[in-house]
Amino acid sequence: MKKIVTCTALLLTFLFIGCKEPESNKPKVIYDATKNAVNNPVKRDSSQIKIADLPIYMEGTKYLIHAIGDIRVYDGPGSSYGSSKTNSVSYAISNYNRFEVTGYFQNLKFQHVDSTAMRSLTDKAIQIQTATYLNTIADKTKKQILVYSLVDSDTNRDGKIDSNDIKSLYLSNFNGTHFTKLSDDLQELLDWNVVEVQNRLYFRTIEDINKNGAFDKKDQVHYFYVNLMDKEWKAEEYMPI
Repeated sequence: MKKIVTCTALLLTFLFIGCKEPESNKPKVIYDATKNAVNNPVKRDSSQIKIADLPIYMEGTKYLIHAIGDIRVYDGPGSSYGSSKTNSVSYAISNYNRFEVTGYFQNLKFQHVDSTAMRSLTDKAIQIQTATYLNTIADKTKKQILVYSLVDSDTNRDGKIDSNDIKSLYLSNFNGTHFTKLSDDLQELLDWNVVEVQNRLYFRTIEDINKNGAFDKKDQVHYFYVNLMDKEWKAEEYMPI
């Protein structure tokens, strides 16, 4: 009898857990009739500490890249076997894979290899998820460009800028100058690619046309391209279907 009760309790526990709404299903946009969901103020988490990764050098360039972000310190008896640590801390902000930096970091700083001076990408609150160097475009045209997927607004109004907000597409020169947004506000970036024969970057976004705060099959997909050789980058919409 005791075994049956225990099994029933476990089953109810699993059912309760299974019914909890996944984080990814929560609305990415909270709309307000009197206020736009873009550029909401973000609260600073006092438990976070700013830190930089060691510099990254990408082949064929003249700049080092420093990823800047926060670490979170968890107090408590979290020491592991063979370690004297009393805190659980991760100092890694980003991952580097030859021509791409990935992670969840707040800024990049650029340093010429012959200088000690550093230049910040932006002074705005953002969360960068990928920064990709278009090395094949650079080999062909000598124009060195970085492509970013990042979050630049607290669209779900939870006081944080993170992966639960809308992701946008940006470009910059490799030294961090000419930082330019390509995707429209409140449109979620789906994907992008480069067509080298045209020197164009193509990308897709999705618009929440039914204003339910989520992105699903009932919403509208938009298609854009940008000429990477243009002095001023501007996304042009096209209609493949």
